[in-house]
Amino acid sequence: MKLITVGFLIVLIGMLVILAGVFSMAYQSWKTGGVERPEAGVRGGGIVMIGPIPIIFGTDVGALKIVMILAIVLMIIAAILFFLPLRMV
Repeated sequence: MKLITVGFLIVLIGMLVILAGVFSMAYQSWKTGGVERPEAGVRGGGIVMIGPIPIIFGTDVGALKIVMILAIVLMIIAAILFFLPLRMV
């Protein structure tokens, strides 16, 4: 499979995931009548990758642990891709 085909497939999958999220939110809003229920606790976290270096932020320790594991996995993937020889097919 050519590299450009893989790129188009990844972009298409990303668009489909976004579309599924939009339809899921619309369905939840329609099912609850547009009234949001108060959440018991909202947690969140994020990661910004600048090259192989992660910048991690979050709202609580549990979210930070999950994001740190994701950061380590992304750094390992970046190192593997960096050291693999690029084959032009």
